[in-house]
Amino acid sequence: MSQTRVEKDSMGEMLVPADAYYGAQTGRAVENFPISGYPMPARFIKALVTVKKCAAQVNGDLGLMAADAVKLIEQACDEIIAGKLRDQFVVDVFQTGSGTSTNMNANEVIASRANEMATGKRGGRTPIHPNDHVNRGQSSNDAIPTAIHVSAVEAIDKHLIPALTHLHSALSAKAKEFDAIIKIGRTHLQDAVPVRLGQEFSGYASQIELGIARLRSARVRLAALAIGGTAIGTGLNTHIEFPQRMCQAISKEMGLSFEPASNHFEALASRDAAVEASGAVKTVAVSMGKIANDIRWLSSGPRCGIGEINIPATQPGSSIMPGKVNPVICESVLQVVARVIGNDATVTTGGLLGGNFELNVMKPVIAHALLESMELLGNVAEAFTTKCIQGITANKERCAELIEYSLAMCTALAPEIGYDEAAHIAHVAFESGQTVRQIALRDTKLTKEELDSLLDPRSQTERGIPSKGAIPMGG
Repeated sequence: MSQTRVEKDSMGEMLVPADAYYGAQTGRAVENFPISGYPMPARFIKALVTVKKCAAQVNGDLGLMAADAVKLIEQACDEIIAGKLRDQFVVDVFQTGSGTSTNMNANEVIASRANEMATGKRGGRTPIHPNDHVNRGQSSNDAIPTAIHVSAVEAIDKHLIPALTHLHSALSAKAKEFDAIIKIGRTHLQDAVPVRLGQEFSGYASQIELGIARLRSARVRLAALAIGGTAIGTGLNTHIEFPQRMCQAISKEMGLSFEPASNHFEALASRDAAVEASGAVKTVAVSMGKIANDIRWLSSGPRCGIGEINIPATQPGSSIMPGKVNPVICESVLQVVARVIGNDATVTTGGLLGGNFELNVMKPVIAHALLESMELLGNVAEAFTTKCIQGITANKERCAELIEYSLAMCTALAPEIGYDEAAHIAHVAFESGQTVRQIALRDTKLTKEELDSLLDPRSQTERGIPSKGAIPMGG
């Protein structure tokens, strides 16, 4: 049997593992919430501990905490921020909706490590008390939403946008590389008019560019922090300068920009900024899913599908079919997209049903879902860029072949011979197995030279029609 030690909280004594840094409240939460085995995200814990470090500094600067206590808390927090003691954050995501259990988990671990540095003995409540010192000037109700916003902004600025910027650059480079390659367009999964492969990829690049703009817009609201609102937004037990000083300290510590929430009641009672950010993340995911799906279809085959582009072969595709190679990176993207969409539903539901009166009580699962989406999407964007997009090549011969046999080529004839006659040519070409060019040369008065000009696929990818007179009225 493993050794234990006795810890105390306001409810009395509690046994915790002797080597644990957490205390009684964390121990109770471990017993109360054996739900999923999912701990709170590492990025969130880093943000929460940063809040604790900055609170100690601000309280010290305001003359509300002794300098030696501030130093001990700072040192303990620095160790955790650096990655130590991560295994001590043991509370399940599916816990008290305010995140109080995780907040106390952080308070206890920080106090325990500080006490160990001061006395050589971990745990306990002296000289550093988890509530009186580490939690001073805070409530779970403002510290946890602050950590959600701080961690989400960090994820956007330092993980997701850099990965999407890399993807955008790769797509833009392919748009330029493929600009001269003409292929058939498709609408309703049916042949449409010609398009340049580069134009198609420019659309993909634009989707990602717009997604980055959406994230940057949502980030503005995330940068407003709830800290200083304490229990319900009134700021009870907190110095009047605490919110502004905390935002300045957190900004400096994280190398990011934050400001106090304009209304602390909104900042505690709702999670609208997280819902908005999750929606932006979902939109980017949908964009990436569209791109990945197009790419796997355009590369399908390689001989019996569309086959207009070639994607890198990354691994054998079948345990039974030798030589088969599958679009596995695209499939990975689509699975992440599915997860992000599900996470967005969780965040949306959390924002809706969790916001009762002065406090939202679904914060832990909102934090977990939002940060997981950002982490997954950033990771898969990087893999998509380096293992797929950058290695795509065009199958020029296949593109040219499909262009010539497309019935939609007759669209360019309509301004010259009218819609009905052009449609008739398409029907005859389909039934006979011949090309639009062949039937038009046989059944219209257009010369070969005129047809070559009208059916030039490159000209059909550019705006404008030749000025050769109006089609006469029928009668």
